[in-house]
This record gives sequence, structure tokens and C-alpha cells, in this order.
Amino acid sequence: METYPGTEVDKRVEADNLDVLSSTQQVIREALHRLGYDEQMFELLKEPIRVLTVRFPVRMDDGSVRVFTGYRAQHNDAVGPTKGGIRLHPDVNEDEIRALSIWMTVKCGIANLPYGGGKGGVACDPRHMSFAEIERLSRAYVRAISQIVGPAKDIPAPDVFSNSQTMAWMLDEYSHLREFDSPGFITGKPVILGGSRGRESATARGVAICIEEAAKVKGLSLEGARVVIQGFGNAGSYLAKFMYDRGARVVGISDAYGALYDENGLDIPDLLERRDSFGTVTKLFRDTITNRELLELDCDILVPAAIENQITAENAERVRASIVVEAANGPTTLAATKMLANRGVLVVPDVLANSGGVIVSYFEWVQNNQGDYWSEEVVQRRLAEVMSRSFATVYETARRYQVDMRLAAYLVGVRRVAEAARWRGWV
Repeated sequence: METYPGTEVDKRVEADNLDVLSSTQQVIREALHRLGYDEQMFELLKEPIRVLTVRFPVRMDDGSVRVFTGYRAQHNDAVGPTKGGIRLHPDVNEDEIRALSIWMTVKCGIANLPYGGGKGGVACDPRHMSFAEIERLSRAYVRAISQIVGPAKDIPAPDVFSNSQTMAWMLDEYSHLREFDSPGFITGKPVILGGSRGRESATARGVAICIEEAAKVKGLSLEGARVVIQGFGNAGSYLAKFMYDRGARVVGISDAYGALYDENGLDIPDLLERRDSFGTVTKLFRDTITNRELLELDCDILVPAAIENQITAENAERVRASIVVEAANGPTTLAATKMLANRGVLVVPDVLANSGGVIVSYFEWVQNNQGDYWSEEVVQRRLAEVMSRSFATVYETARRYQVDMRLAAYLVGVRRVAEAARWRGWV
């Protein structure tokens, strides 16, 4: 099976692969090359067409004023308005936001959505901020980026450490600035403010659908299958419950403080009852293992649902799952992807597996534009249709081009934006 040129497993390449922007650009270049596009198209798509950096003051509860730095990247709007989340995290930086906006373009292309990719973020730590401080920060960020966003320009959504409440504050602030543009300006809103039913669990439900499709390909029954999930936040916890209800044995889960393992299967409903608001539960137990050990457990299906760069050239040979489904963004490096593929491990990439969130965000935008709101059953059915079709398209592309699923996903995802740019006469 072919993969990316120059991904021999050595320290130099592995270091390169840990840089999310350069590794993303590497896959974009290879996908465009295989599709027959020249270097001009790569020059267009390797970076966002627009990146706004903003600095804005926020008054804290103690009366002091802190100045925060935020970003909004719009990768490419040849297909339609850009779309992507807003993350509130201390590690937010411009290169990360640029790379994530490119990933969003690929996700939207795979799902055949009329969007390009966007992404935003603020470098802050909401875990150490009060409710009122987060509200003031959310409103200030929207004021700072208001000139380049809107329902026909760029549509934000929740991401790391932001949620429906954050989106509600941002919607309210935007409605004071552009009263005729809301509510389609932002997705991931509370249902009472025009949000879509099924949005909160959409990412995990999309991952679950990919797990089911991957299991079919591998001839594996989910009933009794051993599943390990790294991460117990929004996506990880919903996914654990979906797998538990499906009859799988969730033998391992983890959070930021450690991991739990039981070869007979963990009591997921009990863990969900006992976790705190940040998804933390392992602190309640003594017999924990490390996240490193969790990734190397003997299991059928491994789901990295935490942070990037968890499966690398250093530990890929010790991963014992036959299926890896990426619920997190960028959890497996390019070198590790090659190593796993060479061993016959099926890796379902992030741009496919975790696209349920943006798909249901698209549904929300459609409902806002039409003024016609769907039941949760309708949302779930339509999500399942899109996810299953996307998986089949990527899998068949991988077989046709004899490449791994990650490169196949990029082949599918970038084709649409490249064609739109060509028709517009940009390249």
C-alpha cells in the first residue's frame, strides 16, 4: 500500500510530523499531486486565504484588565462560506488555527457540504476563569472578529472548552451588531435559540457510525468487541455510552489524570454518573494506569478522543488494536499512520471520523435559514446517511488508489474545493 513520499520512520521525519501545519500541508500536496493538479493549486490551498489576529481587553472579576489574543482563519471560500469552531484553550496559536481551518475544508468536502473550512480560538484557560469572565471574553471576541463573520461569510461553532452557552453569548453579542444576520451566524446554540436537536452528541454519534462501518469491513462483530477510548470529555463519554449500549465491551477509558482498565468491561453508566463537569473520573480510583499504557492495551478497536500526537513512531508498533478510529484531531502522526497501515491496521482518520459535529452544524444552519426545525430522529437519520456515504466513498477511494484511509480522505476532501477554485478561474 502506497502512502506519502518521504515518511520513513526516523527521528527527523517524526519531528516534522508533530508539526500539525506542515504535516497537513504534506498530505494536501500529495493528494493534489495524485489528482493531477499542479503546484499552483497547492500554493492556493496550503494556507488560509484570510487570517485575522485580534487583541482585545477583558475586565476580570477583581477589577483588573487582561488583554487576550484571538484568531479567526478562513481557509478557502470557493465552495461557499467558511465553517468551523472556536476553541478557548491556553495552547491556542496561529499555526494550529491555520491547520485546523484546512482540516475543516477537507471535512466539509468529504461530507459534500457547501462550505469551506474556518477555525477560531482565543489563548486563555477557561478552567481558571469565572462564568462572568468567560462571558465577557466571548462577547469581546465576537466584537473583534464581527467584520469577517456572518451566515453567508463564516459560521462559527463550539470547539475545545466552548459550548452552547458560549455560543448563546456570542449570538447575543452579534445580534446587537448585525441584527438582521442572526440566528444563522453561529451553530451549536441552545435549542431554544435556534440550535439543532442532536448537536451535542453529533461528533460521538458520527464516530460510532464509522466504528460500525469499519467493523463491517474487518468482519468484526461489535457485540462483545473490546473497545478502548482515550478521553472522557464530550465526544469520549457519549461514544463510551453508545458502544456500551451497542453491546461492546469498553475495557478502557482515560481522562487527563490517568486511565481505567477492566478486561471484562467497565461500568460506563456508573462512570458517567460519577464524572465531574470536565469529564474527570479516574481520580476516584486507586488502580489506574497511564494514558501511554491505555494506548497499548490488547483490544479490537482503539479510539483516541483526547489530544493530538498520541500515536507516534515511538509507540505505533505496540498498538494492538486492529481498528483505530480518530475521534480527536490529529492523534496519529503520518509516520505512525504508515506503520499501522503496513501492519494491516485500519485507521479511520479524524477528518472523516469526527465530522459528525460539522454535519449537524450544517443541518442547524439549514434549519435556521428555512425556519423549519427537525426532530432528533430526523437529525440522527440524516447524519447516519451522510456519515455512511462518506465512509464508503473514502474506503472505495483508498482501494482504488491503493492508499491508506487518511490519504484517501484528503483525496476526496480537497477535490471539491480544487474543482470550485478551478471553475472560478482562480487557478
